Amino acid sequence: MARSAPKAPRYCLSFTSAGLRPELAAVIAGIHQEEQGDWARTKAAVLERNALQARSASSGKRLELELRQRLQCLTGPQLQLLARGTSDERNAMAWLAVLKRIEIAADLTREVLMGKLSSLDPVLRRSDMAAFYEDCERDHPELTALAPSSQQKVRSALLQMLRDAGLLSGKAGKGGTLGTVQRPLLSPQVQDVVASDDPALLAGFLLHAPAMPAKSRKPATSPETASKPVAKPAVHASAKPKAKAASKPAAKPKAAAKPAAKKAAPAQRVKA
Repeated sequence: MARSAPKAPRYCLSFTSAGLRPELAAVIAGIHQEEQGDWARTKAAVLERNALQARSASSGKRLELELRQRLQCLTGPQLQLLARGTSDERNAMAWLAVLKRIEIAADLTREVLMGKLSSLDPVLRRSDMAAFYEDCERDHPELTALAPSSQQKVRSALLQMLRDAGLLSGKAGKGGTLGTVQRPLLSPQVQDVVASDDPALLAGFLLHAPAMPAKSRKPATSPETASKPVAKPAVHASAKPKAKAASKPAAKPKAAAKPAAKKAAPAQRVKA
């Protein structure tokens, strides 16, 4: 019998209880460092201090749980950058936590936003989102199980997180447009902690993974050849340069020959 294809993991849809919230994520990351990396003590400290400034205990618990579950997906250097980085770096780390925790957000970025930029059509339209959700529902029945109001809440929350993360600019306009897709500006520190974790995560920031440098190929050598020292080429006697003969001093130029004296003409005898 043919085996059925493995089912896709269920989407995490609890993110509607908290948006991107980079400032609150940074608060939790800072307390996590104070508590020496202990998440249990971090949770207790956040709730006891009401560090997230929640209006009620129940909303504080929901907010803390959602943000903490995202941050637990980050590495140590990423959490440190979230706690101590600039505003843009906090945004990037909060979005990275979303990409790692909320698979539907990662799929949306890779399949729709990256495709818009690649096709030189950066305008995001409602029809693009509708086609994306239609494809998702085939493998994720948990989306169709939501009430219409909950489905709308999921879609609105995703769009708002894209705007907060800097991947979508502009407001929804006439003609079904939702905004313009753009690449966020990332500092070298952000690119380093993302690429060192997994270069594929750069796609969540609409960047391509850097190409690995090609290794220089060396000519293959047989084991026998590699084990033997390379013989030096024999030098033949004929190959030795000939010694130059000592140069003789140049002969002095001969003095110009003097013109021979003219012989005196024989005297004529006088006749008597």
